[in-house]
Amino acid sequence: MKIAEIFTSLQGEGLTSGYPTTFIRLAGCNLSCSYCDTPASRKGGTDVNVSEIARGALLQKPHYVCITGGEPLLQKDEVAELSRQLIKAGKKVSIETNGTIPFDGLPNDISICMDVKCPSSGEFSNLNLLSDLKSTDSVKFVVGTDDDLQYAEKVIMSHPTKAELFISPIYGTDYQRIASYILSRNLPARMQLQLHKFIGLP
Repeated sequence: MKIAEIFTSLQGEGLTSGYPTTFIRLAGCNLSCSYCDTPASRKGGTDVNVSEIARGALLQKPHYVCITGGEPLLQKDEVAELSRQLIKAGKKVSIETNGTIPFDGLPNDISICMDVKCPSSGEFSNLNLLSDLKSTDSVKFVVGTDDDLQYAEKVIMSHPTKAELFISPIYGTDYQRIASYILSRNLPARMQLQLHKFIGLP
């Protein structure tokens, strides 16, 4: 399994924002988003056995484990096995994915966060996957421009999903303008800032 790093921090976004979390960052990505904040994780990485990664994560105190990347589902079989081991040991597991690879084969107890790619990213997600999400999953729209907001609104209205919806401004953009758009359009989504970046954590 190709891994970039394992670290503990506060979860900065999503359903468990604010909770102490162990992050397992996998290496490799099939996209190249313009605002990517972890470009080093797109390639390289270190080969580590799944059980060894699980043991390392279980030594960490947090109840929550987030498998992120890169794009974790490029290593879907290994991610599924790692998740099963962590869940069996009592951890709550979430996976952050760019929404280009189907979620089949993953344990039902996993919480998926699908990052729908908006125009300013320069990339695209598979919007058909939104209908596969559960009520314990979430969808994140990373936005920085009016085009991004309009695209997010279009997707929200045209692709129903059971998952919780978040609109997450790119760090350093005009948060008030984005909040005003959400209010003016009465979007059924929560605006969420990246907590970890505001308090200077990884």
